[in-house]
Amino acid sequence: MIELKNVYFSYGDKPVLKDVSFTVQDSEAIVIMGPSGSGKSTVLRLILGLECPQQGDVLVDHRSVCRISPPELREIRKKIGMVFQDGALFDSLTVGENVGYYLIEHTKLKWREIEERARTMLGFVGLDADELIDKLPDQLSGGMRRRVAIGRALLSTDPKIMLYDEPTTGLDPYATRNILNLINKLHTERSISSIVVTHQIADAFAVADRFVVISRGQVVFDGTLKELRQSRDEQVVAFLAPFRSSMEGVVKRKFIEEPE
Repeated sequence: MIELKNVYFSYGDKPVLKDVSFTVQDSEAIVIMGPSGSGKSTVLRLILGLECPQQGDVLVDHRSVCRISPPELREIRKKIGMVFQDGALFDSLTVGENVGYYLIEHTKLKWREIEERARTMLGFVGLDADELIDKLPDQLSGGMRRRVAIGRALLSTDPKIMLYDEPTTGLDPYATRNILNLINKLHTERSISSIVVTHQIADAFAVADRFVVISRGQVVFDGTLKELRQSRDEQVVAFLAPFRSSMEGVVKRKFIEEPE
C-alpha cells in the first residue's frame, strides 16, 4: 500500500531523514515512534505528497507521489485520510459543516442529504449528532474535535489509509481511550491501513501491528512488539528505557476496556 525507498529529505541545509525505507501493507497498522525532531511527522507529509524527497522515492499503490501529475496526485489523496494533532477543523463552520465539508464543496448533494450523512458519521465516531451538529469547534472538548476530524476524513474520501499525527496529545485518559478505540475500530471493521505518529508508548502498544522507530532521521528498528522488546540497538534501548517495565506482558489490544 505504501513504500518509502531510500528516502533522504532536508529542510534547506538541515537533514531530516537519511536513507529511510519501510513498507505498509494493505490493512496493516503501524506506529512510528522516536525522539522529538527525529522526522516522524515529515514522513506523513511525504506520503501525502506535501513534500518531496531530495533522494529516494515515496510510493502509494505502486505510484510515486512526486512523479505523477497533479490530477493523479489528487486521486491518490482521495485514498488517504489525515488527522492532524489539533484536528485542523474550520473554526467558522459548525460540526455538521466540517464533517460534510467535502460533500458541500465537491458534490451537488442537497444540504438535507449531506446533513444526514454527517449525522450518520458522527454516530459512527461515537458522538451525539443531535447535541453537536450545530456547535462550533471551540465549543467541543479536545477529544471531540479529534473524533470530528476523523469523521470528516472518512466522509470526505472513504479512505483506504489513515494517517494520524500525535492523535492523543493533550487529551485526558478518557478521551485518549476513545480515540485509540476508534483507530482500532477503523482498522478492524473497515480494513483501513493506519500510520500513527506518536511518542505515547502506551498508545503505540494499543494500536500497532508493527513498530518503526526513527532516531536522528534514520530507521533504527522495524518489527513486532516481541522484536521491539528484544532489540539491543543502542538507540532503541535508550529511547525505550523509561518504558521497559510497562512493556512487559503487553500485547496489542484491539479495544481498550473501560475502567472499573
